[in-house]
Amino acid sequence: MSTVLHTSNLALPLRHRGKVRDVYTLPSAADGQDRLLLVATDRLSAFDVVLPDPIPGKGEMLCQISNFWFERTAHLVPNHLTGTEVASVLPPGTEVALYARRSVVAKALTPLPVEAIVRGYLIGSGWKDYLQTGRVCGITLPSGLRQAEQLPEPIFTPSTKAAPGEHDANVSFDAVVAAIGGDRAEQVRAAALAIYRFAAAYAAERGILIADTKLEFGLDAEGRLVVMDEMLTPDSSRFWPAETYAVGGSPPSFDKQYVRDHLERLDWNKTTPGPRLPPEVIAATRAKYAEALERLAKLRVD
Repeated sequence: MSTVLHTSNLALPLRHRGKVRDVYTLPSAADGQDRLLLVATDRLSAFDVVLPDPIPGKGEMLCQISNFWFERTAHLVPNHLTGTEVASVLPPGTEVALYARRSVVAKALTPLPVEAIVRGYLIGSGWKDYLQTGRVCGITLPSGLRQAEQLPEPIFTPSTKAAPGEHDANVSFDAVVAAIGGDRAEQVRAAALAIYRFAAAYAAERGILIADTKLEFGLDAEGRLVVMDEMLTPDSSRFWPAETYAVGGSPPSFDKQYVRDHLERLDWNKTTPGPRLPPEVIAATRAKYAEALERLAKLRVD
């Protein structure tokens, strides 16, 4: 089994420690491109809280799934990958095997202040909003839809990027226009929908329904839109096995919804500190991530 990495500690300038990823600043490339080292740890967050128990091998699986999708969607939208080998930028004395499969060398970008969420099915916060208003992020949907039902067309339902310890909030497309401008907002929406449609068709052929996904975009030095961070992972998406999908409830999944469902049954107010996870929940979560990786990319993590 993979060595667990809860928190990285590299001899590089630490730029940011997120819920899951540790980001380090690297020397600029020969062409002047500013670069970052993104390390996917085994930390797990739920309801915007980092839980105390890591999931062994999770960081490697996230990184491999993201790389798989980045490569297959590069014809749609440029991504942050540089192609530089991770081992070539690690400080002397670093345990290369611990970092090589869970890290990427990425372009340093200016992040856009919006989470680009695409929904193909009515579930999660979208379902809750629909029950209350008949809309999701200002988009009016047909009446009579049931939980987990496929939408007539995928919809772009952005959210805010919350500060640490706070929760993301769904917003309307008009709010995105106000934040980043009309042309850029249209560009983000079109890119996110194109990625989702491509990935959903691909995954469906492998027995996985992508219910929804969250993407992040940034701008490079020339102002070009680039997809960044992670792509279509069990952390950022809902993956449902097609063979057990049914409308009218919350379908079984290959993602951290399994952990969310466990936490919902606890007496926890969804604030720090998060509760400990039982060993069986940790093992089952790891197995779900591993099956998603194998189904989608035919890759295995030991």
